[in-house]
Amino acid sequence: MGLNAHVRTRDGWALQHAVVTLTDATGTQVLRAEAGADGAVRTETALPPGPYTAIVTALGYGPHASTALVTASGRADIGQVVLARAGGPELPPPGIWSLDPAHSSVAAVARHLGISGVHGRFTDFRGRIEIAEDLSRSRVHAVIDAASIDTGNGTRDEHLRSPDFLDVELFPEITYRSHGLTAAGPDRWTVHGLLSLRGVEREVDLSLSYLGTGPDPWGGVRAAFHATAELHREDFAMHYNQVVQAGISAIGTTLKVELAVQAAQGETLP
Repeated sequence: MGLNAHVRTRDGWALQHAVVTLTDATGTQVLRAEAGADGAVRTETALPPGPYTAIVTALGYGPHASTALVTASGRADIGQVVLARAGGPELPPPGIWSLDPAHSSVAAVARHLGISGVHGRFTDFRGRIEIAEDLSRSRVHAVIDAASIDTGNGTRDEHLRSPDFLDVELFPEITYRSHGLTAAGPDRWTVHGLLSLRGVEREVDLSLSYLGTGPDPWGGVRAAFHATAELHREDFAMHYNQVVQAGISAIGTTLKVELAVQAAQGETLP
């Protein structure tokens, strides 16, 4: 019985305190419920069967309206609702935007023993985004300190820094330099670029989502992006592949990369 919904941002984060309002055919409000910390909206009181309008709102985000059908059991299941930031998908103004490492992250996940993931992140990186008047000419350049890998396990991190994997003594930096941009939706793009890792360059595409722009506490302007990519270790001469007794590779060959990027307008951060 009751209402069931989950409210998320475009990059999958739960929208705590989002509000779902149900109105009937006359426009009268019959229910108002607030999302919890997990973005879920759940009520237990049965509703009169019939069609309703569900309006989902959250501070800083554009509203979403849809038809909700309450079944004979008094239940309405809206499912997952995705809200876009207020102001729409318009990109930040053209110019230079500097990546803010303190409010950004570079993470990767590798399959372990075929059943779970090993999560890691790089703690030292820098970069800039050049947004052009002609969007397709926009560029991204990022540099990562390879030795800053952190998986939460010192022994594993030292192995990842060794010649079996990152070989940080010979190749201290990982770089990415884009050379093209293709629209994939109103606020999504595919970034085309070259990734240099262990001295090997490969074409790598990033699936990029724009999350919005807004003022920061220092009088500047910030823009946020989320990007993902998939890498294959063998493409970068990382052939280490220990096999455990059961015949399963200890570490998978595919890495899933996830970037959460906040950039400040201008050449330098405040």
